Amino acid sequence: MSKYQKTNIIVGWISFAIAAVVYFLTLEPTVSFWDCGEFITSAYKLEIGHAPGAPFFLLLARFFSMFASGTENVALMINSMSGLASAFTILFLFWTITHLAKKLVVAGDKISESQIWTIIGSGFIGAMAYAFTDTFWFSAVEGEVYATSSLFTAVVFWCVLKWENEEGKAYANRWLILIAYLMGLSIGVHLLNLLAIPAIVMVYYFKKYKPSRNGVLKALGVALLLLAGAMYVIIPGVVKLAFVFDLFFVNVIGLPFNSGAYVFIILLISGLVFGIRYTISHGKVVLNTLLTALTVVLIGYSSYSLIMIRSAANPGLDQNNPEDLFSLLYYLNREQYGDNPLVYGEYFNAPYDEKESYVDGKDVYIKKDGKYVVSYTPKKPNYSSSYKTVFPRMYTKGMTGRNPEEYAKWTGLKADQKTKPSFVQNLDFFFSYQINYMYIRYFMWNFSGRQSDRQSYSGVVDGNWISGIPFVDNYRLGDQSLRPDHMTNNKGNNKYYFLPLLLGLAGLLYQYKKSTNGKKDFFVVFLLFLLTGLAIVVYLNQPPLQPRERDYAYVGSFYAFSVWIGLGFLAVLQVSKKVLRKDKVAIPAAFTLCLLAVPALLVQQNWDDHDRSDRYVARDLAYDYLNSCAPNAILFTMGDNDTFPLWYLQEVEGVRTDVRVCNLMYLTADWYIDQMKQKNYDSDPLPISLTKEKYLAGKRDVVYVLDDPRLKAYVEKNGGLDLKDAIEYAASEKESTKKIYGYDERIDHFPANKFRLVIDKEQVVKTNTLSEKDSAKIVNQMEWEVKTNYVDKGGLILYDMLVQNNWKRPVYFSITVPSSGYYGLEDYFRLEGFAYRLVPIKFENEEMQIGGVNTDVMYTNLMNKFKWGNMNHPDVYIDETTSRLCTNMRNNFLRLSESLLDEGKRDSAVQVLDKCVELVPNEKVPFDYLAILMAQSYYRAAEDEKGNQMIQTISDRLVQELDYYMTLTPVSTSEFPRLKSRDLALLQELYRITNQYNQKELNRKIELEFKRLLESYKKG
Repeated sequence: MSKYQKTNIIVGWISFAIAAVVYFLTLEPTVSFWDCGEFITSAYKLEIGHAPGAPFFLLLARFFSMFASGTENVALMINSMSGLASAFTILFLFWTITHLAKKLVVAGDKISESQIWTIIGSGFIGAMAYAFTDTFWFSAVEGEVYATSSLFTAVVFWCVLKWENEEGKAYANRWLILIAYLMGLSIGVHLLNLLAIPAIVMVYYFKKYKPSRNGVLKALGVALLLLAGAMYVIIPGVVKLAFVFDLFFVNVIGLPFNSGAYVFIILLISGLVFGIRYTISHGKVVLNTLLTALTVVLIGYSSYSLIMIRSAANPGLDQNNPEDLFSLLYYLNREQYGDNPLVYGEYFNAPYDEKESYVDGKDVYIKKDGKYVVSYTPKKPNYSSSYKTVFPRMYTKGMTGRNPEEYAKWTGLKADQKTKPSFVQNLDFFFSYQINYMYIRYFMWNFSGRQSDRQSYSGVVDGNWISGIPFVDNYRLGDQSLRPDHMTNNKGNNKYYFLPLLLGLAGLLYQYKKSTNGKKDFFVVFLLFLLTGLAIVVYLNQPPLQPRERDYAYVGSFYAFSVWIGLGFLAVLQVSKKVLRKDKVAIPAAFTLCLLAVPALLVQQNWDDHDRSDRYVARDLAYDYLNSCAPNAILFTMGDNDTFPLWYLQEVEGVRTDVRVCNLMYLTADWYIDQMKQKNYDSDPLPISLTKEKYLAGKRDVVYVLDDPRLKAYVEKNGGLDLKDAIEYAASEKESTKKIYGYDERIDHFPANKFRLVIDKEQVVKTNTLSEKDSAKIVNQMEWEVKTNYVDKGGLILYDMLVQNNWKRPVYFSITVPSSGYYGLEDYFRLEGFAYRLVPIKFENEEMQIGGVNTDVMYTNLMNKFKWGNMNHPDVYIDETTSRLCTNMRNNFLRLSESLLDEGKRDSAVQVLDKCVELVPNEKVPFDYLAILMAQSYYRAAEDEKGNQMIQTISDRLVQELDYYMTLTPVSTSEFPRLKSRDLALLQELYRITNQYNQKELNRKIELEFKRLLESYKKG
């Protein structure tokens, strides 16, 4: 082994060790928010997560979880797997850069000492730079698939470079077979790795053939065909063919289920074996390599058999229930999420086709009586062809219906525009939002700087890229030196001064200009950069108002750019040699300069907002949600962050398994309703009386709410339609229950929009739903009105549960469930912690609050029982997601304090307020409107000094913000009138409160500031 090889290996492992140590030091010790809870849960017991699944990731994570010393450390071990995978990514990146750098530095076979350290320095700079970039570091410290996916990308790219070194030698093609196998395995992690295929093909082409324009185009064509074949033929095609065989053998021949699948598998294996043997015996090397590669791809892809095997065991988490071939195909195609049109489709304001508003979709099959039968054929909206376009970018109204307003913001069209948008406006949205805002912004976060960690949907206040160079940032975003303290002190405010970007651009140009080999390698790296960046932008076709930032999708592109950062060291060294002349001086000087300017700067700027050590917030808030519930409760949730951490806590750590977590978004799916009807650990089946035939997919997906005039008098007299009768009516198959009065249409519907549930008061007290002291408040019947024109399937099932439950089990709604998930029941909610309990007491609220407050239970929960995950520790980082949840916490503490004051419990109310300020201080989450109300509660409790401190803090922030906003007129957007008006209104509220509670000195100061700022506002 040569000295270069030894040094290359040793320094590569040093890079690995540095990255691993940093990731382990900053690792989140438990579950994180978003999909991490679901992935960790799925891995620990090999359960089924959301489509399209990640079976190989689950197997790896399950292996790591086996080393946990206890269930409380399972998440730590799986997070550690991400840290290790990320460190290995850095290792292979180092070796990739040194491979490419060597081709630029060394001309012949001999390599000098200075050349060795030049190459090694290049690899180290590039690898360390990528290790500490914003997006990659974020994924490295949590139990998600992106770290492992990045490792696959790094390894396959390194493997093709190893093949390039050995091409022409015996068994060189083993590297290509290994690449194919890794590609197959990576399908069971994430499809992002497949985007490396074109770059791999081009390495093969440049090595085997003399480059020409036509040759390059043909090679690119082959590369894109291979990519399309993997994504659209192999992944769904193998399963689809197996299902077609099974459909024939079961429905036509009459054999048992799966018989056709077995025949297909036998034929597939036999065909591949025969093909491989034939090509060996006839010396067809290329064809043999292709068949062997296809075989190992399928072997890797076979990890998906885990999904069917484990689903058939009916685990506690079994999303989509993909236990047969058809449901697996549905699962792989992510059909529940719908399609984003890519080549041709409608605009967001397209009207329905006048002749045919809906067209048939794909048939949905179920097993019945030994056959596959079509359960239903879903209808898809059919839009007017005159409102369709090639390359549609503005295609959806969004779940909230707000997307048209966003399209207007980015393109200048009108939100209520009826005419077809122009193709120029379509492209305007593509470039301004999808490319600039959803890719270039993320790219610059990693290589230029980041304004803050607050999510932004547009504008100049939050979430933008910055450089740290005043004249550049001020021109784009206004004077950054005038930003309020809470903005400048945001831990996500990171400045790199363009240094990583400039070094990367220098490396890009150096590689391109250096030699013919440099140009070839440049093209390969550029292809990887392009396909893992802009190509993903085109493919995802993201609409506005994303629920979270999506930078993690483009991590492969940032990886490719980091190769150029490493090669940028060669460009700097070239200049250094001209200035310093001696290699022994120039190499260390250039290395030190690049090391300090990029990797050291990145780690210094990014550490504080990537250090998740000692943060247990997601885990402890999940604990608080579950422990807000009485024993054997039903807890309705609706989002990722109020569901996945709860699943983790129950499935992994075994906490409160008596509580049944029921996600209302999933409750619209028949497979999920089936699971809710099964016992799960200590939780009994949910009380659902409707049979599967009533809620099969395609049946009663929507139950319309209509007012039958024949029932109007009855409904008014009795306070609503009896809920049990209403459910029986909606679930009936009788023709008379489908007919709409006065119309010929027949649909599933409720004949009234007002409902009642008769209350058995003895049962309410007997089941401890309410205590004896509250018995006088129990209503004879609960009455409510549905104000929407339909109830979805989840609402129908929820209503059925209420009737069947009859208060035997406590029913709760998470505080994060939106009003659409209340189904009109909110007047009967009583807050007991992080959940509202449904009780037969009607609460009248004049302050836009939901329900009432059980002060005894809630005080015990918030003050003594709940855990807070170290959120108030000065060294624990509170990110944007946690910050939003802290707002919910403040609201809970505020409501409890106000209710205690209403009950005359002043001391307890002050303790509650003090606890809230201690847990969520202004330094962690800036005081907002809820803090104003908290200050008012302090005044009510005669704690004027504490109220004044809080008011002064809020006033100072608002004045800073308004002074800042007033300077932004030259670069203002539609956000500023709103932000200015909001802050002025809040300042006015501070004036009102301090005046009401006779705080004269503070009131006068606020009045003077308000008048000054109002005058500026009027002038602006």
